Amino acid sequence: MQSSTHSKLKPYRRFQSSSCHISGLFQSPVMSDANSSLELEILVREPGGVAIWNGPPFSNNQPSIKLDTVPCTNAKFSEDGSKLMVIKSESSISIYDCKTLKEIRCFESPNILAAALSPRGTYLQTFQKASTPQEKNITLWKTETGDSVYTLSQKNMTKATWPSIRFSSDEAVASRMATNELQFFNAGDFSKGIVHKIRIPGIASAELSKKPGSHVAAFVPESKGMPGSVQIYACSQSEPIARRSFFRCSSVQQHWNHGSTGLLVVVQSDVDKTNQSYYGETKLYYLTLDGTHDGLVSLRKEGPVHDVQWSYSGKEFAVVYGFMPAMATIFDKKCNPLLELGTGPYNTIRWNPKGRFILVAGYGNLPGDMAFWDYVIKKQLGTTKAEWSVTSEWSPDGRYFMTATTAPRLQVDNGIKIFHYNGKSFFKKKFDKLYQVDWKADSPNKFGDIEELVKSVGSLKVESKPQGQGSKSSQAKPVNPPVQKKPTAYQPPHAKAKAAKEAELFGGIHSVEMSKNALKNKKKREKQREKKVAEAGSAANDAD
Repeated sequence: MQSSTHSKLKPYRRFQSSSCHISGLFQSPVMSDANSSLELEILVREPGGVAIWNGPPFSNNQPSIKLDTVPCTNAKFSEDGSKLMVIKSESSISIYDCKTLKEIRCFESPNILAAALSPRGTYLQTFQKASTPQEKNITLWKTETGDSVYTLSQKNMTKATWPSIRFSSDEAVASRMATNELQFFNAGDFSKGIVHKIRIPGIASAELSKKPGSHVAAFVPESKGMPGSVQIYACSQSEPIARRSFFRCSSVQQHWNHGSTGLLVVVQSDVDKTNQSYYGETKLYYLTLDGTHDGLVSLRKEGPVHDVQWSYSGKEFAVVYGFMPAMATIFDKKCNPLLELGTGPYNTIRWNPKGRFILVAGYGNLPGDMAFWDYVIKKQLGTTKAEWSVTSEWSPDGRYFMTATTAPRLQVDNGIKIFHYNGKSFFKKKFDKLYQVDWKADSPNKFGDIEELVKSVGSLKVESKPQGQGSKSSQAKPVNPPVQKKPTAYQPPHAKAKAAKEAELFGGIHSVEMSKNALKNKKKREKQREKKVAEAGSAANDAD
């Protein structure tokens, strides 16, 4: 299918002798780690552009550069790490082969508003500003040949509608959400057009299963008194094989496990009718394809669901939930709790790709506490802090954890921190301005195990920070546990004022930390009361 914009968007191959050859390609030293013949790589984007570093372990404690800085406005690895997309400007996009870090193709056209790579880097999808309402402004390109394989028209772009054509992780299935329906394509031959449709009135979002790409979950919000619902379909069928309805639902987050056998659904309501949370109400549901579970996940503490993540095996999932201090729990596929990770100021959970280590942390408006756990031996390995972190993720080999403070979220204190799997600090670097940091993705199966590193945990001294208390049921204690106070539950300003007033009225002792102004006003009121008592006593003496 040819596009009306095909004549404007000109893909062309860039060879090493081309004038646009990117200089600064360096050979990196082989990793000294005997368990891994593969090298980790880190994408770093600053105001001057994007560069690729060698990942840890570093030679001379500093990363070396594999790809020198390329001027750009954005950059992104494909999901499998085979391709790198570099958006150089509104009119130029380059594709790099991650094995050689050489530019293999460049697309040039005006008014490119967004671009996305398919999971395996087979296709590039571009969204352009349309000059006429009838113009087909979305084009799907094959990165190997530069050919346009499909075009369509779309008026605007939202999180739910971009990328317009979505692929499963194995690129076996390609689909597009349209008005009241899901459309499916032959992912290997888009010239066949739409090969299958599923009619779903009112559909607002959809999520393809990861690998295998066999099923799709569709969300239909509440409408005219009818409850919202999540429905699961086989991609080749038109009738749902699983369905769950719920009231008080304005949006959902859908999380497929690896293996495509289960779906976690975080249901969000804008209004909390219990008035316990300003940010609304959240609930966690779990649906399976075989029908063994279809309902709420029983959580031990009231409050919002902060974060959910499946293990790489797809057999367990971890949840951070509840009012502060939040709880963290690991469940099996039958929703039975397997391990409690304690309570603390947490809102983030990250399961390392090898499935052994877990990080529980509190980022954003929380102080950055991090607790590292070994899931196999059910033990906390260490605690530390990474304040003001904006992004965080495990390395593909599961040995390192990286956090970053980036702009425009935070304009100061930008930098990178890398930790060992047990919380021990490995590397830090500050930047005047840092926009993006990413590990290059890779399959964890390509990397060796880390048994010898686990054996040396006892010999590593980890600097611990005050942290939430661990679960009594797991009997886990942190390495070098600090003397710490039990964390207090988070309370919004109005609740603090209420607690302070109640303590004042009933003579109770409250642990809410008062602001300077509140403390000043309290002392002022006490002095006024003392003055009144003294005046009353003086008046009584005069009367006598």
